[in-house]
Amino acid sequence: MTPHVTGAAVKAADRAHVFHSWSAQALIDPLAVAGAEGSYFWDYDGNRFLDFSSQLVNTNIGHQHPKVVTAIQEQAARLCTLAPGFAVDVRSEAARLIAERTPGDLDKIFFTNGGAEAVENAVRMARLHTGRQKVLSTYRSYHGATAAAINLTGDPRRWPSDTAAAGVVHFWGPFLYRSPFHATTEAEECERALAHLADTIAFEGPATIAAIILESVPGTAGIMTPPAGYLAGVRELCDRNGIVFILDEVMSGFGRTGKWFAAEHWDVTPDLITFAKGVNSGYVPLGGVAISAAIAETFATRPYPGGLTYSGHPLACAAAVATINTMEEEGIVDNAARIGAEVIAPGLAAIAERHPSVGEVRGLGTFWALELVRDKETREPLVPYNAAGAANAPMAEFAAACKASGLWPFVNMNRTHVVPPCTVTETEAKEGLALLDEALSVADRHTAGA
Repeated sequence: MTPHVTGAAVKAADRAHVFHSWSAQALIDPLAVAGAEGSYFWDYDGNRFLDFSSQLVNTNIGHQHPKVVTAIQEQAARLCTLAPGFAVDVRSEAARLIAERTPGDLDKIFFTNGGAEAVENAVRMARLHTGRQKVLSTYRSYHGATAAAINLTGDPRRWPSDTAAAGVVHFWGPFLYRSPFHATTEAEECERALAHLADTIAFEGPATIAAIILESVPGTAGIMTPPAGYLAGVRELCDRNGIVFILDEVMSGFGRTGKWFAAEHWDVTPDLITFAKGVNSGYVPLGGVAISAAIAETFATRPYPGGLTYSGHPLACAAAVATINTMEEEGIVDNAARIGAEVIAPGLAAIAERHPSVGEVRGLGTFWALELVRDKETREPLVPYNAAGAANAPMAEFAAACKASGLWPFVNMNRTHVVPPCTVTETEAKEGLALLDEALSVADRHTAGA
């Protein structure tokens, strides 16, 4: 980027030619970003933002980590690209490092360009492995924007693309704060959610169901950590009925929850894990599926009917190798766990006490959500489900207050998520919590009795 380039020029070019995702094109005003480092990014006017969104919860290692940047540069000088059919040292090493960290025998890695394609291929593998077609997924979920992934998704982004014929059945996952099962304790929520899933399986026909896919910890839908015993219970239901268990770790994997994979918190091994985002902090697009021995064996002598031109792209794999090794060397996964337990958890608990707009705080590691409400007693959301325009004004005002103070938030529906890089320091985390504390006064104005 040449020194004379201005933010206005960058924005003008963007508005002239870039078609943005999930947006009404005439109604958006993208920030022109000049640079980024660590937990911060900045615009062309020198405004600096603490990135409490990790972009799309993917810059787990922070912006512009020098070890990863160097690895990409060195790989580009050596070998930029090669088709997936060849054996490439950096691709094999990335696969080995990932397989070492996955639970159980998930030792084969199929590389994709991102998380949605990982979900597409995991579902395809499950259907071919079982000879069945149906896939069960939860409401309050997001699995990607491609054909199968968007139909699996439980949030409103599915609605415009829902074919109603994709072989997908949705069910309710556990979420005690807004329990669909009238539960009053985590144990009740777990028991009733599993009973609901067992009934769904029974009435759909176990022999018709290829897979159940869950986010280990749902991300964009609200960071609802599952109650103890739930994932193990789903594992048992899958085993009992010959169903493939897929855990979507696209957002929760690679240190985000204070473990390499969130499933480790509950000691559960699925048949397939989908990943992306944090595997190389998004420096070069990369995703994949970690595959169990049994499913891999299905395709030992039978061709797997799927592939991508850029599967295991050398630049992306070099970034993954550098990211995983650096996370290990610098204790970044442990840092996420420590900052979550010692700084974010108590800090958010104190914030919740001070603000009538904060109904619940939940999360772990560097993966947290605040449920914003109009009334703590009734738990009425600060804005209605899937609100837009004037109905969403309270959340829009809150987000604007965050940005005005130098905090870049992750806001979805009536929630704000606290998802800084896993490299975030104690000082940075406290700075972000202080800015969040201040901005929540805007949300408080919309609460009962305000």
